[in-house]
Amino acid sequence: MEEQVDVLICGGGSAGLCAGVWLARSGIRFRILEQRDGPLKKGQADGVQCRTVEIFESFGLSDVLLNEAYHASELTFWAPEDGRAGIRRTHYAPDKLAGVSHLPHVLLSQARINELLTNEMESKAGRPCVEYGCEVLGVEVDSESAKDSNAYCVTVAVSKSGTERKYRAKYVLGSDGAHSAVRKSLGFKMVGDTSDSVWGVMDIYPRTNFPDIRKKAVIQSAAGNLIIIPREGDLLVRFYIELNNVVAKDVTLEALHEKLRQILQPYDLEVAETEWWSAYSIGQRLADHFHKDYRVFLGGDACHTHSPKAGQGMNVSLQDGYNIGWKLAAVIRGRAKPELLETYVSERQKTAAELIEFDRSWTKLFSSSYRKEHGITPEQFHDKFLLSARYTAGQAINYSDSTIVSAKTSEASLATGLTIGMRLPSVPVIRFSDARVMELVRFLPAQSWWHILVFSGDIRDPKTLTRLQNVRIFSLYSIRS
Repeated sequence: MEEQVDVLICGGGSAGLCAGVWLARSGIRFRILEQRDGPLKKGQADGVQCRTVEIFESFGLSDVLLNEAYHASELTFWAPEDGRAGIRRTHYAPDKLAGVSHLPHVLLSQARINELLTNEMESKAGRPCVEYGCEVLGVEVDSESAKDSNAYCVTVAVSKSGTERKYRAKYVLGSDGAHSAVRKSLGFKMVGDTSDSVWGVMDIYPRTNFPDIRKKAVIQSAAGNLIIIPREGDLLVRFYIELNNVVAKDVTLEALHEKLRQILQPYDLEVAETEWWSAYSIGQRLADHFHKDYRVFLGGDACHTHSPKAGQGMNVSLQDGYNIGWKLAAVIRGRAKPELLETYVSERQKTAAELIEFDRSWTKLFSSSYRKEHGITPEQFHDKFLLSARYTAGQAINYSDSTIVSAKTSEASLATGLTIGMRLPSVPVIRFSDARVMELVRFLPAQSWWHILVFSGDIRDPKTLTRLQNVRIFSLYSIRS
């Protein structure tokens, strides 16, 4: 049995689902194949950075996300008590830098994030889009026919319930995780390393007298390091715990509970229930290729893996899908040339490489042995942490010149308050027709068309008015700042 689709997405995680939302909104024939038996239920990522919330806003989904998410507006730092056993609070800090975004950084389960994307995608497509229980067996690209933009030149062999089937597609997105079958089938490799550093992570319902249990907290103690992440619902809490001299596969839940109690001393903690837990070795790896003939693309953990402590995994993966989704839709609909797809590779490969380097330095910062070796004080740790706040909010991405980014042209100097190649910042504006105050980006929904903003200046000036009239663009709305 063989099925033909314009886009086949292998992997129903954040990258694949976000790309699927774009394709569904654009009327593209696509299908998502997921190896799991059903949707993600618990665990994995929880931090939703500002940039990701902005993406949900562009889809019209941010209100739902923000209503359900946990809003942690404050961050606290704890360090060993001077000359005594235990820990003390050393600093408070806002969770978000002033001016970094009009939207907050929040906490919400990746399972719920995926559900929101799936619901939006299937609502727009008018049908189920994800097929579960599918194992990718192999991917082949006919490089000769790939030169024809209309060719269904990619063949994907899939097994479901012991039965093999094949798909033919114009394009394939391999977003099937760190052990990506798509990547392996193409012969691509993950390049990087794994350190001896092991961390445990668990979601628990705690009973404790620790005062900052419902705040984001970074704790350094004589017994090790700990990061506290409050979860939605006001009861569940996530803990990232540094473990020393252990192998990840040998870690037990009881050992995590005991390590947590040691780090929090002199405060008490009782675990009422453990919702989910895992242990992992710190590693940073990057795929040596991100595409095959610009017909098969890799996204998410299939092409970049790193530690979860900076909250980048789900967010960067979702942004991979956002980037490739609209570009695939534009090319398939004939609204852009196939060369547009080259910008996915140049933009997201650069972003992934920067992420890997950031994660290496970030991981060292959280390592007890590294801080001890380099004499990093709690005050220095606090300062270094805050210096990274714009990056961890997802607002430091800067794309280089390409067919759609042109920072070097003389026209770019007109936008003196903007950095060409970075996301458009939002500002409050007043809609002229009804004097309603709105964020500028609310006028720019992700509907698969281009938006042109004309900042005319004071049109009471005859010269300014004439210049505006010479711009032959008509808009439904007029706004003023």
